[in-house]
Amino acid sequence: MRNRRSITRSPSASAQRGMSLIEIIIVIVLIGAVLTFVGSRVLGGADRAKANLAKSQVTTMAQKVEAFQMDTGRLPTTLDELVTAPGDAPGWLGPYAKAQELKDPWGHDIEYRTPGESGPFDLVILGKDGKVGGTSVDADVRYE
Repeated sequence: MRNRRSITRSPSASAQRGMSLIEIIIVIVLIGAVLTFVGSRVLGGADRAKANLAKSQVTTMAQKVEAFQMDTGRLPTTLDELVTAPGDAPGWLGPYAKAQELKDPWGHDIEYRTPGESGPFDLVILGKDGKVGGTSVDADVRYE
């Protein structure tokens, strides 16, 4: 026969012990740190993708400007002439671009200058910050 005392005896206090408040706080802080690290990587990836998109967008816009020039015999005075026909451009076969294509991936207007500094025209996307200069995703993207 077994000892009744051992069968009905409740588990010791150390076996019933749960997580303390300090342990719970440490776990929450660690989870927060991991989520912050992952979130910064994901959001940073979106900015890098927009910077790469800006590089291809400036090249595509230059091709549209050149198509306008081939059709009309002159460069557009503004990028808006790629969207709507100017009155003084016989041979216009546009639209060459949509209005939303005149903005960079961050929603800023693409800068267009004619004559350009290094060629017949300049196209510049000023980067995420929309200011001249910068590094990384804030760097200017120029058509050359």
